[in-house]
Amino acid sequence: MPAANPIMQRVITALILAPLAIAAVLWLPTPEFALVFAVVVLLAAMEWAALSGIGSMLGRLAYLALIAGLLLLLWLIPLQDRSAYLLLLPVIWWLGITLFLFRVREVERCATVDWMLVPIGFLVLLAPWAAMVRLHGVADHGPALVLFLMVLIWVADSAAFFVGRAWGRTKLAPSLSPGKTLEGVYGALAGAALCGAALAWGLGSTGLSALYPVLLCSLTAAISVVGDLFESWLKRRRGVKDSGRLLPGHGGILDRIDSLTAAAPIFTLGILWLESGL
Repeated sequence: MPAANPIMQRVITALILAPLAIAAVLWLPTPEFALVFAVVVLLAAMEWAALSGIGSMLGRLAYLALIAGLLLLLWLIPLQDRSAYLLLLPVIWWLGITLFLFRVREVERCATVDWMLVPIGFLVLLAPWAAMVRLHGVADHGPALVLFLMVLIWVADSAAFFVGRAWGRTKLAPSLSPGKTLEGVYGALAGAALCGAALAWGLGSTGLSALYPVLLCSLTAAISVVGDLFESWLKRRRGVKDSGRLLPGHGGILDRIDSLTAAAPIFTLGILWLESGL
């Protein structure tokens, strides 16, 4: 039988996953949403273990169990104690990794276990879960904000693709992702700024206060690019194209949430600041 068309696989997978994700965000109460997103994080943890060089299934399951235990620990902390201050650590991490990634000129292959990536995975995987759950629980419009964040990332990714394809000339990080261009990033920022203007209108912001959502969405889009580049660095070190094969046409779970891992903490932190939640 002929191989399935990759583009068709990608479209079919998206048509299945998108409604499920939207339904989970909008219809599930925050505890149930937290459980569903925890399953996503655990699937991503298996892929992270593989990218870290943990080859045995027993080792990967042990890593998954460790992430599951940390998720449970986070959940047992009262919601009000999972304050925005906890999100400062991943935000600082992603700002730091930005400086690292743009200094990379050549990616060295790694064939052994990279033990530094094991604890880094705690931050990369747990922080977006905590951020999304915290955001989902914001007053009575938390689910709408979570959905907005997902749309923001999709708009930024799409704008970067189309602008980069039409006018891209300057490579952003050729050693990590040869297809990404600086012009594409400008497109992503423009798309994010439009989303920010829509958010300002939705929140009833006027005057100078309307600039805050625009700046927040632009910064979120910029850091989402870093999340994407970081996963590209991980995959190149392992010599693999995708983080996994769970999603036909899309690769693995990490391939779908790489932008979100970086974007969720900073967007949630910004929203909580806007909502005087700090």
